[in-house]
Amino acid sequence: MAKSKTQFVCQECGYETPKWMGKCPSCHQWNTLVEEAVVKSNTKHTGIGQGVKQSPEKITAIETKEEPRMKTDMPEFNRVLGGGIVPGSLVLIGGDPGIGKSTLLLQISNQLANKHANVLYISGEESTRQTKLRADRLGVTSNQLYVLSETNLQLISSQIDQLKPEFIVIDSIQTIYKDEVTSAPGSVSQVRECTSALMNIAKMKHIPIFIVGHVTKEGAIAGPRMLEHMVDAVLYFEGERHHSFRILRGVKNRFGSTNEMGIFEMKEEGLKEVMNPSEIFLEERSQGVAGSTVVASMEGTRPVLVEIQSLISPTSFNQARRMATGIDHNRVPLLMAVLEKRVGLMMQNQDAYVKVAGGVKLDEPAIDLAVSISIASSFKDKACRPNDVLIGEVGLTGEIRRVSRIEQRVQEAAKLGFKRAIIPARNTDDISDSIDIKVIGVQSIQEALNVTFKDE
Repeated sequence: MAKSKTQFVCQECGYETPKWMGKCPSCHQWNTLVEEAVVKSNTKHTGIGQGVKQSPEKITAIETKEEPRMKTDMPEFNRVLGGGIVPGSLVLIGGDPGIGKSTLLLQISNQLANKHANVLYISGEESTRQTKLRADRLGVTSNQLYVLSETNLQLISSQIDQLKPEFIVIDSIQTIYKDEVTSAPGSVSQVRECTSALMNIAKMKHIPIFIVGHVTKEGAIAGPRMLEHMVDAVLYFEGERHHSFRILRGVKNRFGSTNEMGIFEMKEEGLKEVMNPSEIFLEERSQGVAGSTVVASMEGTRPVLVEIQSLISPTSFNQARRMATGIDHNRVPLLMAVLEKRVGLMMQNQDAYVKVAGGVKLDEPAIDLAVSISIASSFKDKACRPNDVLIGEVGLTGEIRRVSRIEQRVQEAAKLGFKRAIIPARNTDDISDSIDIKVIGVQSIQEALNVTFKDE
């Protein structure tokens, strides 16, 4: 009898090795190598359309047509996907446990079932009765929404052939398995093979499929990195359990922008859209407090006004602390060094804590000016004007550099009642006169400080 062969596979990155090692040589994670049996498959995987003989075509001879996207009743969800669900697409949604992934997809399934045709919701973690209890709480009542509790991919595929749905949800990919793969469900081999099979179903049958993915303790989607490369779009559902707001962010999208963000509020009857997030983020803002500024940041095609808070206090350690929440922590010491060198604010013996209020994460350079003014305001213990919005990138020489889409940012600030917009001087020509807000252009961080703290 032939001896079965085994190999060790990293559950984080998919690295394979014939012997066990404590640390993965590829991703450098500890204790992630798991023993799996090596199975020789008789079928050859040829990718999308396997088994169908195809010949190369000239790109100019290929006929295309603009297919209508499947619209849901949530414009926020449609925006993140680039305008709606593309037929035949494979979308991966990841997020922390209990954040609302299943709730969101069950609501989307009900809306699509009411608008289009049959929708199949496959749950590998809950029974059909448990799914029904959640559906009753969310008000899901469509007769064209079918629920299946199954984890065997072969049985799922046969049910898809019988029902012929127009939309499929897999919750979650870590619970689905193929009989040909001997490893446990959720392993690298199972996740890779099941995702590949679902991709073939989506492309060949022209059915959009949404799959839910578990995340690791670092926040990344569990399984091999190749999982994110295989799908058409990757969406992250973020938020804090202690707050009711949830953020749906696209990090990969073959059919739209990768910087779009949709904001929802978790209520007892399900997720509700937040149509004006700027008002939500600024509604609890304190007036006349040192260290508080407002910046207009772009999230994809939408401008969002958020509050940046800073706290500068004398340190009790040999080395001052620099902490940041919501922005890159390396940006805080960089901007403080510019303030020390170019403005003369000596903060070497000061602890600095910077936070973006509301749980939003900002990563664009246009927030530099607001962060710098916020730090200077807390250091001087002098409040900024509550009706000022600050936009601009700060260079290492202290200059204020221009940013993109300045008119949309200023227009959003004017709509919320702000009176002054302090922006880069080179961006002032891009603002139309019809916007009801005073625009002040600055060329350096010193000039911005003079304008901000100038007595009226």
